[in-house]
Amino acid sequence: MASDAPRTLTVDEKFELITANTQETIRPDIIRNVLAVRPLEIFWGTATTGRPHAAYFVPVLLADLHGFLDADKAPEATREARPHYYERTIGALLRAVGVDLDNLQFVRGSSYQLTPAFSRDLLRLSKRVSVHDAVKASSDIVKSTGDPVMADGIYPMMQLLDEEYLGVDAEFGGIDQRKTFALANDTMTKAMGFRTRAHLMNPMVPGLSGGKMSSSDPKSKVDLLDEPATIQKKIAKAFCAPGKVEGNGILAFIQHVLLPYSQLESPDGKTTMSVVLKDQIEPTVFRSFSEISAAYEADQLTPQIAKKVVTDGLSKLTTSIRSMFDADVEWQRIAAEAYCQPAMPSKSTARCTPKELSKE
Repeated sequence: MASDAPRTLTVDEKFELITANTQETIRPDIIRNVLAVRPLEIFWGTATTGRPHAAYFVPVLLADLHGFLDADKAPEATREARPHYYERTIGALLRAVGVDLDNLQFVRGSSYQLTPAFSRDLLRLSKRVSVHDAVKASSDIVKSTGDPVMADGIYPMMQLLDEEYLGVDAEFGGIDQRKTFALANDTMTKAMGFRTRAHLMNPMVPGLSGGKMSSSDPKSKVDLLDEPATIQKKIAKAFCAPGKVEGNGILAFIQHVLLPYSQLESPDGKTTMSVVLKDQIEPTVFRSFSEISAAYEADQLTPQIAKKVVTDGLSKLTTSIRSMFDADVEWQRIAAEAYCQPAMPSKSTARCTPKELSKE
């Protein structure tokens, strides 16, 4: 009689699942060695600055102190509320794509970064990393508004120590963190005696107005709590050059958000997207982004059609997140405290309006 027990994946199969849709992996051998004996322990760190957006559909270290260091994008008055907002929002978006949160732990950076042990290690590390290398490591992450300040160098060194204090095997982040990850690979064992970690990087999703999508730039992003009408309006205004795939934020949404989501929804785990192309009546089924790119370059998939695909897909994907927010009074209170404008009357009990919340 055949067994109904699920088949155990090989190390190669596990590795392929872990690295799928990433752009680069530093020290993949570390990941393979761990997978041969036990599950991989990995963390994704996010500075609690602007409100999480649709490009977050990826896993959580809630780096509240990093947000404070990053050009003061997370003012001291909001540092308590923003990690709570991030935890609720990221948890909701992961549930929206069917992720089981049982093995996911949210850790607030300040819970250990303010301890004497962490401070001592930070001082030790500061003696071994040059100012040039530290500032260089954060140059693609921290938004400096002038000459580099000390916080620009402290930021990446704290991130290097996060890996040790969280006890993980690997760290996941965007390709914009490559300089920080490279510094960790070159420094942590040689300078500190800590074990070297692997680093996985996903490509950066272009913003709606060009450049990187950023939670701190409202013009570049779709907020996870935006209503369908707001999503439609933002997508309609998005830059989407006909026939051009590179740097196209609309196509990037399809590649990095909607196609992986279709794979999660598919019974056979395969990518599938049906689109009615220009001058066609019946839908065309796409099974890879290369097929979609070819159709876009041939003007069969027009910017208008691509924008409708993204609008419909994001509206569907964020429906459950909005529903959870609308039903959670505490989440609404946290959002008001974390992202309201300081001009709000101090004695008012009214919550922020969606318009006020979307300013961050």
